[in-house]
Amino acid sequence: MSLKEYKPGRPFPGVIGRTWEQSSPAWPSPLRSKPGAPNVLFIILDDTGFGHLGCYGSPIRTPNLDRLAKGGLLYNNMHTTALCSPTRSCILTGRNHHSNGMGTITETSLGYPGYNGTIPFENGFLSEMLMEAGYNTYAVGKWHLAPAEQTSAAGPYSRWPLGRGFERFYGFLGGDTHQYYPDLVHDNHAIRAPATPEEGYHLTPDLVDKAIDCIADTKQVAPDKPFFLYFATGAMHAPHHVPKEWADRYAGQFDDGWDAYRQRVFQKQLEMGVLPKGTQLSRHDPDVQDWEALPPEEKRLYARMMEVFAGYLEHTDHHIGRLLKFLEDTGQLDNTLIMVLSDNGASAEGGPHGSVNELKFFNNTPESLAQNLAAIDELGGPKYFNHYPWGWAWAGDTPFRRWKREVYRGGTTDPFLVHWPKGIQAKGEVRAQYAHAIDMVPTVLDCLGLEPLDEIRGVTQSPIEGVSFKHTFNDGNAESRHHTQYFEMFSNRALYHDGWRAVCPFPGPSFTEAGEGFGESTLTEDRLRELDAQGWELYRVSEDASETKNVAEEHRGKLIEMIALWYTEAGRYQVLPLASPTRAVFAQERPQITQDRKRYVYRPRTSPTPENVAVHVLNRPHTITAEVDLSGEAEGVLLCHGGLTGGYTFFVQDGKLHYVYNFVGEQEFHIESAVEVPQGRSELKFSFEPTGKPDLKAGRGAPGRGRLYINDDLVAQSDITATMPLILSLGEGLTCGRDESSSVSKLYAAPFEFTGTLFQVTVDVSGKHLRDAKSEQKAAMAKQ
Repeated sequence: MSLKEYKPGRPFPGVIGRTWEQSSPAWPSPLRSKPGAPNVLFIILDDTGFGHLGCYGSPIRTPNLDRLAKGGLLYNNMHTTALCSPTRSCILTGRNHHSNGMGTITETSLGYPGYNGTIPFENGFLSEMLMEAGYNTYAVGKWHLAPAEQTSAAGPYSRWPLGRGFERFYGFLGGDTHQYYPDLVHDNHAIRAPATPEEGYHLTPDLVDKAIDCIADTKQVAPDKPFFLYFATGAMHAPHHVPKEWADRYAGQFDDGWDAYRQRVFQKQLEMGVLPKGTQLSRHDPDVQDWEALPPEEKRLYARMMEVFAGYLEHTDHHIGRLLKFLEDTGQLDNTLIMVLSDNGASAEGGPHGSVNELKFFNNTPESLAQNLAAIDELGGPKYFNHYPWGWAWAGDTPFRRWKREVYRGGTTDPFLVHWPKGIQAKGEVRAQYAHAIDMVPTVLDCLGLEPLDEIRGVTQSPIEGVSFKHTFNDGNAESRHHTQYFEMFSNRALYHDGWRAVCPFPGPSFTEAGEGFGESTLTEDRLRELDAQGWELYRVSEDASETKNVAEEHRGKLIEMIALWYTEAGRYQVLPLASPTRAVFAQERPQITQDRKRYVYRPRTSPTPENVAVHVLNRPHTITAEVDLSGEAEGVLLCHGGLTGGYTFFVQDGKLHYVYNFVGEQEFHIESAVEVPQGRSELKFSFEPTGKPDLKAGRGAPGRGRLYINDDLVAQSDITATMPLILSLGEGLTCGRDESSSVSKLYAAPFEFTGTLFQVTVDVSGKHLRDAKSEQKAAMAKQ
């Protein structure tokens, strides 16, 4: 009310009189979005290559994502960083990954600005910006953006989703998780999955259910309030988990191998106009086996692994379709700005032969073809943590070279769809303008008519580094506004600039040609000078999209200009110092939330302790001591770490004390007491004393002697001849008083909660730690 509108005898707004009749309230203005503001939905797929979706020429059926392409736009020149956490930081901040301190994944962070694994608060998230614009903000699925040592119940929580502008979160904090026994977090606390695989549980439909619940909760109260949903599936990252009937739909369809897959997809991409005319199929990768030269049993195994992957992708698409149908049924689909992106190219982390238990791969434990063939009928089920061989990753990135972790276009050029019927008149068209994940935030702000915030929660904001591509939505001939983009991942370097692309692979264009495997090379100053002088390649990608013609010799001047520009960008975005993925780099200590200690105390009914912060017992003497009070037939788990893929468990069953060491899901070493645990209060102990050294080449940790004690009396002992040298578990952490997810041992069914009184469990690791230098490097690189 203005002074002119004021009428005598009536209190002016905000006036405080002696009584409420003489006063007039002045309410704070509700935070509301602009009328008609669209919802925003990011669908982030994991490890999905350029040649995996049906709308990109794949034989894998993805009708729901294809529908988004048909009703919206398909981009064929969208780029990522080649790795998950770094790309996700770009997607949510609009800044480059090194600017975010995310030059690599959080588990391999370094003490340099571009690599510290801690996204600064100066780099605001889109969720923080949109919450200030009146949006509800939800994150569902994979996070992998908090420092690895900060993901336990001890926090700090400031870089969990709720600390970065999301009002609700349901998903997992790490890089991957078991799809049947996930490491679930709801908001800021760990929870158990709502059902078991025997009851039909799988993570993907659960994530979709929770996403729908979040939206429905809001819309029934405030139907006009828009939302931002960051929906990040665990798929298509390993483990490739899907019910058998989905994989069986592809029976026999990949029997002709990865080369044939590439040819079919490439031809389809040309026919569909997904690729520019004149694009050539890149060469056969020297690291990939010749399919025709493989023995029949290997072909059968590898084809089935791809059938499982294909079923997994179709299953994922199906459940994404449920989310889209909900939006359609509630009248929201047309005014929801949807962007679909994969975080990097297809993953080669299954190695040349694939794996039925990735814990073997990360521990350098040799795969057995006979064992893998024996598992063939159960691949995709909860028993295995499977990943296909890297020949399928190479095929999944058709028509490009290489894969995830590397900066040829196979690692960095990914599927990208945009769908927004109320904002995009063009339908079913291909867009070829250059774009990068950092462009998503400025494009969304442009579409919503919002400016980047100068300040968030009192913190002055750094400039957004991406550019909007909204102008390309309805103009396929519009010029790209993104002219220059650097790339760096594990010392693999590249630079795009106005149709040219320079690439410097490390240690070489392939492991075969370099004579060195991943992580076997150290990037010294001399090696860097050698690479800068001789290792750079140059491609005219405006004419040679798949990097088939290296024109470095013909355009030496241009190459030198590109190398210099790369260093300019590297200085601008905190890319230096370059670090090769070696033990010396990644084995260094990182700041922990508490000082290192030799004695860890765990208590029942507490949250699971993640792998990164749980007590480390591998290759070292240790004791586990449980203080209990037994009455009647009390039994259950006292302490366990891991799950069916590997770990250990200490428990009471049938009156006896037990310890089981599960070696990579392959062998259980079981020690059982000769006498029963007495009634009343007792001290139950397990001790491990190494009898040898770890052998990384053989994929074995330190062997040792395990002993069980009841009230200091030795009641059993046995040799444990095979232990994991590097990593104890794949996600399933340490729990006290129960087995949280999948059962570590076949001797009981989880959760097998202890039914007596358990006061505490103490783990003592004060003895000498036996270390293998190379194992530190392997462990550091385990979670990608």
